Amino acid sequence: MATMESLIGLVNRIQRACTVLGDHGGGGGGDRGGAALPTLWEALPSVAVVGGQSSGKSSVLESIVGRDFLPRGSGIVTRRPLVLQLHKTESGIQEYAEFLHLPKRRFTDFSMVRNEIQDETDRLTGKSKQISPIPIHLSIFSPNVVNLTLIDLPGLTKVAVEGQPESIVHDIETMVRSYVEKPNCIILAITPANQDIATSDSIKLAREVDPSGERTFGVLTKLDLMDKGTNAIEVLEGRSYRLQHPWVGIVNRSQADINKNVDMIFARRKEREFFATSTEYGHLASKMGSEYLAKLLSKHLESVIRARIPDITSLINKTIDELEAELNHLGRSVAADAGAQLYTILELCRAFDRIFKEHLEGGRPGGARIYGVFDNQLPAALRKLPFDRHLSLQNVRKVVSESDGYQPHLVAPEQGYRRLIDGALSYFRGPAEASVDAVHYILKELVRKSIGQTQELKRFPSLQAEIQAAAGEALQRFCEDGKKTTLRLVDMESSFLTVDFFRRLPQEAEKGGNQAANSADRYTEGHYRRIGSNVFSYVGMISETLRNTIPKAVVHCQVREAKRSLLDHFYTQLGKMEANQLAQLLDEDPALMERRQQCTRRLQLYKSARDEIDSVSWSR
Repeated sequence: MATMESLIGLVNRIQRACTVLGDHGGGGGGDRGGAALPTLWEALPSVAVVGGQSSGKSSVLESIVGRDFLPRGSGIVTRRPLVLQLHKTESGIQEYAEFLHLPKRRFTDFSMVRNEIQDETDRLTGKSKQISPIPIHLSIFSPNVVNLTLIDLPGLTKVAVEGQPESIVHDIETMVRSYVEKPNCIILAITPANQDIATSDSIKLAREVDPSGERTFGVLTKLDLMDKGTNAIEVLEGRSYRLQHPWVGIVNRSQADINKNVDMIFARRKEREFFATSTEYGHLASKMGSEYLAKLLSKHLESVIRARIPDITSLINKTIDELEAELNHLGRSVAADAGAQLYTILELCRAFDRIFKEHLEGGRPGGARIYGVFDNQLPAALRKLPFDRHLSLQNVRKVVSESDGYQPHLVAPEQGYRRLIDGALSYFRGPAEASVDAVHYILKELVRKSIGQTQELKRFPSLQAEIQAAAGEALQRFCEDGKKTTLRLVDMESSFLTVDFFRRLPQEAEKGGNQAANSADRYTEGHYRRIGSNVFSYVGMISETLRNTIPKAVVHCQVREAKRSLLDHFYTQLGKMEANQLAQLLDEDPALMERRQQCTRRLQLYKSARDEIDSVSWSR
């Protein structure tokens, strides 16, 4: 069976771990979106101390702790929220305090704790009367306290005094509301007994955020300062203003006691004597005082914790799943030895290579653009070649005449044919090179996209840059090889003409039947038109051939090689690298490293919390 101390102590330890890791709501809930899960801190119950200025909030807290450690003064003294975590230790252990902003320093002199609270407040707000919503986190370890988390908030006020902005009233109320409106917050509403309960700022605010009163504990302070002949019995007995929980009366140290440095042990004894000997409150003495209030809050916290364990466990499990998913997304930490680093780099390169191949082979978009070059861009470029100008009647006559020289051709102008064909075939070099360049550009784009889509690589900007550079160099080599091969195809067509095509031409002419007319027409316009037509037909045949062979050459030299050996040269270089060079390639983005460390620490926290909760046998 779980004891009250074990339950509350467990929650306190978890809250402290949350605080150290920064996994807490900080009142306003941070910048997480409305759909995000609450933090573990927000899911765990805590006690917010609410009251007007000079209502005795600080004295109540010091009475519960049993130590004089809070700044004092007139007007607004608490100018930043103070998240106070009390941790009960074994008897004989010296009391000490720790601040979150000074994690390695222990304070055993509690007057120094007061000074540090004041200095840390001034660090953000200056030595003015300004306020800040950023909390100060203080943990006190003592055998004389109960396990509690208390939040001391700036006192509610009705007017701004000199040195404060006009918005101070609204700002303080907004800050206080950000804490007390949370369903897991227990409200400790402080009201001076010498003030009419109907005008209590703390009760008014508590009623607004907790209309049922299930989360509100009423505390009356300064019972010993009430006018003679008056008492607070009606309030303490719940007749004046009823709450779900009983009112508790507190007798604070007087200003004279504070000035004389009267210790809290004596003050507690004096408080007990006040109630025990009081004619008005004697029958309530067992349920009055700061010691009773601390025990009452502990008991209530135990019941709240028991009721919320299923919700807390559910939140922890959901958050663990989210953190593990994010860590998988961020990737494992990089090993320190060179062998493991080389293996990691090769694995990352293979992951990139898989995605790059998926783009080419159809698993991802992009590869179809290469086919578009062959199916659309190349045929369009071939159709736009200026054969009409090259084979115009005027140019054919000029080329043929220049080829004949001083002695005209006897049968057919073979030299003229060759010159016309060579000139026409040279135009194919442009589309051939353009096809290579277009595919080269697409491959470079696919490399860039593949690097961006390789999630594992996002951690390593240096390796990304190296892979892109290495792939770019390889693609440039493939591009140069592709240009050589495609241009060689064009040159091959110029080097040796298809003879059978021309051997058919005289036979087709003879089928025309009038050789005399053909002979007479040899140097006429029709003769040159026929030469131009024959060359155009031949060039058309070559165009169809190149339309099929250029894509084959491009795919063979560029696409196929990119699939087979894009990073081969890079792999060779990796094998020659020293350990420090490999480490530089795996130099992660600092933001990602920090994010992984945060996720790892939070995951450890949530798993530890789950294990601790599971280890406790809850009584029913």
